[in-house]
Amino acid sequence: MSDKSPKEGSMNRRILDLLKGDLREPAARVLADDELHHYQEHANNISIRRLGYNDHGPVHMRKVVLNALTMANLLNEGGVKLSLEAEEVGTFSDSLVVLFLSGLLHDIGMSVTREGHEHISAMLAAPLLDRILPMFYGDDIRAATIARATITECVIGHMALTRIHSLEAGLILIADGCDMEKGRARIPMMLSTGARVGDIHKYSSAAVEKIKIERGQELPIRITVDMNTSVGFFQVEEVLYPKLNSSPAKPFVELYAGIIGDPLKRYL
Repeated sequence: MSDKSPKEGSMNRRILDLLKGDLREPAARVLADDELHHYQEHANNISIRRLGYNDHGPVHMRKVVLNALTMANLLNEGGVKLSLEAEEVGTFSDSLVVLFLSGLLHDIGMSVTREGHEHISAMLAAPLLDRILPMFYGDDIRAATIARATITECVIGHMALTRIHSLEAGLILIADGCDMEKGRARIPMMLSTGARVGDIHKYSSAAVEKIKIERGQELPIRITVDMNTSVGFFQVEEVLYPKLNSSPAKPFVELYAGIIGDPLKRYL
């Protein structure tokens, strides 16, 4: 399958750059998987056209992958072991596989409905993982089983409605919350024809110019939210911060936000 948009193609290349070595070839196959892509595309159709929400499709899911892999690498460089490695049931590479697949699968349940979509995503992901996990693990049933269990935790935990415990799931939770730049609300804003309850999510997202994930000064990860108007603080305080506050990765994250040109506020 060819890339459906230049944006997806660019993001695929960035993802593969973060998955070097033996992970690149199977990851490239997953990124080109037709069934997965159709789930992602239809999830976006349901989200934007039927429900009037923001992007929950292939671009969003790839953004979550990029965010999660970036944070995982920052933790690793800072000497923090992710849960699979710390518990001696996997390696850092296994955690990267988990984050990669969780990010691509976490919102496919939106192809059905919004309410409870995280659990629907886990259900729809099961047969996909039957095909995909052997690409990474061959006949290593133990490694594939542990990866599947952790992916399921990541997927059902990304709404912060189910308590999670692994750093892997905590990173997906934060990575999802970090996708709130104005581009995510572009299509819903164009399609909007009138006021409706909940529009604050679109308008506040449109105020967020840039999310930066980089090495922190005191902690391994620093997240900075740059916005053009104060309405963007809604996204920080009502979307990102609650997810960060529920994440097992919270102790390793600094969070800053502010209007471009003004002093930054530190939340964590």
